[in-house]
Amino acid sequence: MEYVITLNKKYKEEIVPALMKEFGYATVMQVPKLEKIIVNQGCGAAIADKKLIDVTLEEITSITGQKAVTTKSRKDIANFKLRKKMPIGVRVTLRRDRMYEFLDRLICVSLPRIRDFRGIESKLDGRGNYTLGISEQIIFPEINIDKVSRINGFNITFVTSAKTDEEGYALLKHFGLPFKNAKKE
Repeated sequence: MEYVITLNKKYKEEIVPALMKEFGYATVMQVPKLEKIIVNQGCGAAIADKKLIDVTLEEITSITGQKAVTTKSRKDIANFKLRKKMPIGVRVTLRRDRMYEFLDRLICVSLPRIRDFRGIESKLDGRGNYTLGISEQIIFPEINIDKVSRINGFNITFVTSAKTDEEGYALLKHFGLPFKNAKKE
């Protein structure tokens, strides 16, 4: 028996017909889809402590299940003791099966572990994309709390093919992202 990603199957069988009905699309190709998920963590303290970037790289890699890469500074900034091409962050771009796998774990396991969780903000960027800020990495079960030296937050960006915020919001809502205040339906 072949392993099937549940969210990918749900998208094809449930979300596409629901969005076609909701927005009156003529063809399946007009339905917005989730193109990629980008996980990004800035690590400004890595300027002073070089080992911090390695720890962050390892954490993001274990959370996403895909090797993360370091982001480097573009220019010198004397006030921050920053040199050009110094590692100051970590990012990873998830697509296809790994993206759906990560989204499923985020919705079902990680978000409910946030203390006093009442939903996420429903503000999109104007082009149908959504960025979610996570304040502590320990909500993910892949992180061993005993080994964490410092609590770091990071951003998760959901890039969709939606043309408007309304379409992007509807797509992410159908995927199961727990938005705080429901917009007009």
